[in-house]
Amino acid sequence: MIRNQYSAGIVILLAGIFILLGRLGVFSFIGSVFWPLFVLIPGVLLHVLYFGRLIPAAALVPGGMLSVYALVFLFSNWFGWGYMKFLWPFFILGLAVGLYEYYMFDSSHPKSAYSIALILGIVWAACMAFVLLWSWGIYLIAIVLVAVGGWMMMSKRVRW
Repeated sequence: MIRNQYSAGIVILLAGIFILLGRLGVFSFIGSVFWPLFVLIPGVLLHVLYFGRLIPAAALVPGGMLSVYALVFLFSNWFGWGYMKFLWPFFILGLAVGLYEYYMFDSSHPKSAYSIALILGIVWAACMAFVLLWSWGIYLIAIVLVAVGGWMMMSKRVRW
């Protein structure tokens, strides 16, 4: 009887502490800052289960995707969602990473997974270059145009 009262007392005490912390906003702060961990944990867990030989290599595709997406969400959550205009190509990279892991660690090394991962990697690089050129690259283009124009003006007419 005393042991049951002790256990019930601990449960009631913990419930009171959780309610008090919830009313103080502790859980809402933690939840609003670290919610991407709920995306990262399944991604890492899929990797752990594969390398523990409990699930097939095909599980690495969503594992890689979830891991990359969670890192993008963590970065955006910590440093501001305005960076998402530069980070959106990483959603393409997430699929490429997952497919490449599947290609690397599957015993049959499926060529289709490698081909699609390679194509998606190239698409990611092109999108990332486009995003970077669109944001600050216009200054680079302007500097190159000024340099080429100056070179054309200063050089002999024979060159151009």
